[in-house]
Amino acid sequence: MNPAYVAFEGERRIAAGDLPEVVRTAKQLLDRRKDAAILVFNGHTSALVDIDYRGSVDDVLKRLPKPAAAPAEEPPAPAAPRGPGRPKLGVVAREITLLPRHWDWLAQQKGGASVAIRKLIDEARRSSGDKDRTRLAQDAAYRFMTTMAGNRPHYEDAIRALFAHDRRRFATLIADWPADIRDHAISLAHSDQAD
Repeated sequence: MNPAYVAFEGERRIAAGDLPEVVRTAKQLLDRRKDAAILVFNGHTSALVDIDYRGSVDDVLKRLPKPAAAPAEEPPAPAAPRGPGRPKLGVVAREITLLPRHWDWLAQQKGGASVAIRKLIDEARRSSGDKDRTRLAQDAAYRFMTTMAGNRPHYEDAIRALFAHDRRRFATLIADWPADIRDHAISLAHSDQAD
């Protein structure tokens, strides 16, 4: 399981854990070495987290983005005016666009269009769960590798091996990369495996 956040200073991983813990370590390093270049990544998606390091550690921690809820089953719906739906149950009406034949088919389903669509989505999520996890793991590894190793030897071949699901070749191609970068890339690439 990858940590929630990871910080790198150059080729070296300096912290991993929750965001305040990682940022505290990063800020302490920056206070000792003003020339340090630190990148903080979301440990699951490899999205870069923008941190404002001005001021004291407490100042920096106060400005951190509010923690997002644990990865939800579905992204939260944007605020919408009250209307159709069951807001207390988390059901929110939104617009979808379908062809007339799709609407005709939905109208014939037991329970109506909403029930049929929810069932179709639930079934698709069940049947594609492994593929989705693999795709998300590959995307996270790709994002991290592009940021941290885009100029490393064998980068492009390693990306090809990642998306070809060739784990042995992937590991071989990045074997000579700095240990922290290599190990984190492998961890991300393999994060699709169920625990």
